[in-house]
Amino acid sequence: MSADQPDAPILKVVNADATPEEIAALVAVFSALGSATEDVAPRRTPEWSQPARRVRTPHAHGPGGWRASSLPR
Repeated sequence: MSADQPDAPILKVVNADATPEEIAALVAVFSALGSATEDVAPRRTPEWSQPARRVRTPHAHGPGGWRASSLPR
């Protein structure tokens, strides 16, 4: 399409008996659906709220296990 030609209509009413309220309802529904070009980024869960942080890690066992249980992992 060139710049001097108008765009083709997006919505065409075929039923001649359509009331302005029916046309407005159709336009509202189609505009609420949005366009296919909208990209919504997935929401990223912060690291501090990960469910795995709520689970205790097992204590070290064996000789010197009590000392190793307080060391950072």
